[in-house]
Amino acid sequence: MDIEKHEPVMAAEVVAALAISEQGIYWDATFGRGGHSRGILARLGAKGGLVVMDRDPQAVAAAYSEYGGDSRVTIIKGPFSMLGQQIKQAGLEGRLQGIVFDLGVSSPQLEDPARGFAFSHEGPLDMRMDPESGTSARDWLNAVEEKELGDVIRRYGEERHARHIARTLIAARSESPIETTAQLTAILLKALPGYERHKHPATRTFQAIRIHINRELKEIEDSLPQAVEGLAPGGRLVVISFHSLEDRIVKRFLRKAAKGDEYPLDLPITHDVLRPQLKLLGRAQRPSKAEVNINPRARSAVMRVAQRTEVICA
Repeated sequence: MDIEKHEPVMAAEVVAALAISEQGIYWDATFGRGGHSRGILARLGAKGGLVVMDRDPQAVAAAYSEYGGDSRVTIIKGPFSMLGQQIKQAGLEGRLQGIVFDLGVSSPQLEDPARGFAFSHEGPLDMRMDPESGTSARDWLNAVEEKELGDVIRRYGEERHARHIARTLIAARSESPIETTAQLTAILLKALPGYERHKHPATRTFQAIRIHINRELKEIEDSLPQAVEGLAPGGRLVVISFHSLEDRIVKRFLRKAAKGDEYPLDLPITHDVLRPQLKLLGRAQRPSKAEVNINPRARSAVMRVAQRTEVICA
């Protein structure tokens, strides 16, 4: 399989949700391999602009390879928790017509054995979205205490057998360090034989370790308020989530930002006085059956869209 091949999820829906203006300025906070960026650029004129951002050095290299010569495109390496800082440095506070987040791990990351994201491929147990910084899954797993390990697997994997898995992993590493995806998978298969009929026993634990190593949920929590501040009045925020932990954060944030300031329920306050930052646009969208048939990764995707209110409050 070509690890550079990546089918963008809900590409047409993202472009439609952004309501792209030919001279607008847009920000792709999770470039991946540029599927959504490609759709945006196809609708931008010569005076339009697109900033693409990713923490993965391979994604950044792909961006330079494809768009390095396009004067409309600016390329930035960094996690999207740095979004506000990067927007400020670019002088684009309150000027962006749209920002898109495609959360989670990308297909090229999953399909590259050297990255260590997938239990279906043998490779070093890394899992870092940026292999140039932070602690690898291997180093963390071979040093973490049992209680913390169980907490991580339960919280981020929503795994009901988290304590048992943690004990099993600690026991296994006492005999030999856990250094590869194949080693970890074999231990999990032994710990949970025939656990769930339609889900591999390693799925939840791999997800939990990956989320923890990359601080994925904290990245989302930190970046969403920064994204709102970067939008111009009427600008669109589009977020695609792939599991309930991500979507829960996005849903709660958007609802709170659309609700506005908190006041006692018995005060006669109109909605405009509450100073809402966002207006929700429609309900959550899911990919079509046709897309899921072509790209099974899309099956769990949920897209939410909101628009910056006309008045930007200090």
